[in-house]
Amino acid sequence: MREEKNNASDRELRISNILNAPVELVWKVWTNAEDITNWWGPNGFTNTIHKMDMQPGGEWLLTMHGPDGKNYPNKSIFKEIIPLQKIVFDHFNPNFITTIEFTSEKEKTLLSWHMIFETVELFDAVVKTFKADEGLQQNITKLKIYLANKKFNT
Repeated sequence: MREEKNNASDRELRISNILNAPVELVWKVWTNAEDITNWWGPNGFTNTIHKMDMQPGGEWLLTMHGPDGKNYPNKSIFKEIIPLQKIVFDHFNPNFITTIEFTSEKEKTLLSWHMIFETVELFDAVVKTFKADEGLQQNITKLKIYLANKKFNT
């Protein structure tokens, strides 16, 4: 009989970062398909958003186009949406749950990003094979650049 652990730290990724933009703008670029397509994914990737139904039970279907010329279809289902505060979605293949929290800090936003994988083995495969931890950091960097350009152009 396998003993289940209550601690999930061996199968999760966490990152927090202060973004130099108000929570309203950060929320907008996270929830608007025309915006997210411009910054989502690791360096070198582009995106096609097929569907982004921002409500509990809504689908998020996108294809990430890799610098290697391959297409990577992604499917997620939104579980929880609290405007200007939280987005939770289930991602499929590989299976993980992502929670994004937005905390207003005057004209800045604390973004907390948490991913928990179904199993330790899946976590190891995704982090070691696909370098998900590096990709997540690159995603935050791209978001910061996109936000700086949006603020400058508004």
